[in-house]
Amino acid sequence: MITFVGAGPGAEDLITVRGDQLLKSADIVIYAGSLVNPALLLRCREDCEIWNSAEMTLEEVLEVFYRGAQEGKEIVRLHTGDPCLYGAIQEQMDALKEKGIAYEICPGVSSFSGAAAALQTEYTLPSVSQSVVITRMAGRTPVPERESIRAFAAHQSTMVVFLSTGLLRELSKELIDGGYTPDTPAAIVYKATWPEEKVLRCTVETLEETARRNDVKKTALIIVGRVLEGEYERSKLYDPEFTTEFRKGVEK
Repeated sequence: MITFVGAGPGAEDLITVRGDQLLKSADIVIYAGSLVNPALLLRCREDCEIWNSAEMTLEEVLEVFYRGAQEGKEIVRLHTGDPCLYGAIQEQMDALKEKGIAYEICPGVSSFSGAAAALQTEYTLPSVSQSVVITRMAGRTPVPERESIRAFAAHQSTMVVFLSTGLLRELSKELIDGGYTPDTPAAIVYKATWPEEKVLRCTVETLEETARRNDVKKTALIIVGRVLEGEYERSKLYDPEFTTEFRKGVEK
């Protein structure tokens, strides 16, 4: 069996219990280079075969899969965060499916959740934003035009931007051209949940300057939106006047 395991956002104790058990029992582990906390590899058995996929092509990863499956080995493909986000796992799963090799997915805690925890922020505040856009800037690899930062900015939702720390000047321009005002609150969260985590609060206009001043060049998430201001309406869920399936509201 091959299992795609989400390693979590960084802190070694934020891997799931299931992921931890799979890692400890694996015969072969292929992990996502510098993105995965190397302390997690200490959980592996001494005789576990460990590969760093940062140094491998897709074809080389697949060769390890095929050989391990043929030998009846338990294989863990260890991805950062949750593998469903920017994990490039679909092409791996499709190749396994073509070969008739069994696989499954063990979800993980995404870094966008880790960033919210670092910011002590709720992304979906009543009357402010009830939607979260998870996206990235177009860089060496493109994104569909309909999913450009500028297009998403028109919605004024909370936005979490991955893989874009080296493009902050362009990101600011796209956000402002799309509808965010220059003074819209923003934050840069560097290596969320890692020991070296940095939380840098700024505005849409000052993203590049803030990153440069704090020497942040990669491995950071950008969060944009009015939820960072902290003003919101009280949730109806726990309002004493609001009736739910489990509790009848009391009128004043």
